[in-house]
This record gives sequence, structure tokens and C-alpha cells, in this order.
Amino acid sequence: MAAVSQKFTMKSSISLLLLLLLAAFTCGLARGEDSEAEELQVETLVKPETCSVLSTMGDTLRIHYTGKLMDGKVIDSSLSLDPLVVELGKRTVIAGLEQSLVGVCEGQKIKATIPSHLAYGKKGYPPTIPGDADLEFEVEVVSLTQQTSWQKVVNDVFPLVCLALVPTLLGLVGLYLYKKANAEKPSKKKAKDKKSKKK
Repeated sequence: MAAVSQKFTMKSSISLLLLLLLAAFTCGLARGEDSEAEELQVETLVKPETCSVLSTMGDTLRIHYTGKLMDGKVIDSSLSLDPLVVELGKRTVIAGLEQSLVGVCEGQKIKATIPSHLAYGKKGYPPTIPGDADLEFEVEVVSLTQQTSWQKVVNDVFPLVCLALVPTLLGLVGLYLYKKANAEKPSKKKAKDKKSKKK
């Protein structure tokens, strides 16, 4: 009887393993099909002849843009306004737009196809942008200002210093509270003894 149950469990565990492998393979194929539509796509429309300085995180760009839904409906544009100022890394625009602006130069025009998870996600931005909407932005970089070394220190080092200060301050508060809790408290008996000695 034990041999029969061992064979049964061996067969069932092999079947289960094959089923799991098949499911993982199927999910992998499905993910491969979806990932093409879920990636940020950036196409250069116009690139200046001289492009010696490329944008990096921390740089400030002034841009004109037109944002559209995939059906062509315009959702936002800066063409009739002053250029939008974007400091890369500060998250002042949607993630996909910010990512598409890294590595561009002054005078360059790009078209960015932004998947919904890098735009407004499942919730969208009602009533203009429905949930799970992919967006298309045409962007012209009007100007590019690189960050100074001082800005780099403030942007890169200062947050790390603040991050280190938080646990230090919490540790000091904890130490203070620990010492206060463990400090010797005068008992009522000792207080009565002191009063009787004074009399």
C-alpha cells in the first residue's frame, strides 16, 4: 500500500511540476506580448546639427508640448502659453514625459508614446484622461540649462544627509526616553522618611 501511495505522489508531483512550468511559460509569452505596448517609446522628429550638450537628471528644460490621447484628441498644450519649465528629477511632470526628456538637446523635437503606468495609471485624470490611457506627447526643447555643481550637491548630497539625520534624531529621542524611564524614582517610603527626619 505504501508503494502505491509513493508512486501516486511521485506521479502527481511530476504532473504538478509540468503544469506549473506550462503556466509559467504561458505567462511569460503573454507578458512578452504586453511589454511592447507597455514601454516608453521616444522618436526624434527634429534634431539640431550641433547637439553637444545632452540633458541629464537635475537639468532644467523649457519645453513646448502637445499631449494627446492615442485617438488624437488633444488633452493639453503649452503652445499658446509660455514654455513649461521642467527640472528633471523633481517629478513636476508625469514619469513617462520626464524619462523621455533625458538625453535630449536644445532645439530637439521628440514624440513620446507613454504607456498608462508611466502617465496617469488606472485612475486617469477625469474627465479629460480616462483610466489606463496611453498618451502621446510632441515636445520641443526650447532651452536647456545644466545644473551647477552647487545644485548637484543640494540635489544629491543633501537628501542623503537628511536621510542620515532622521535615524540619528530618532535614536537620540529613544535614548532620552529610555534614560527617563529607567531613572531612579524616589519611592513613597523614602519620601516619608525624609519628611520625618526633617521634623
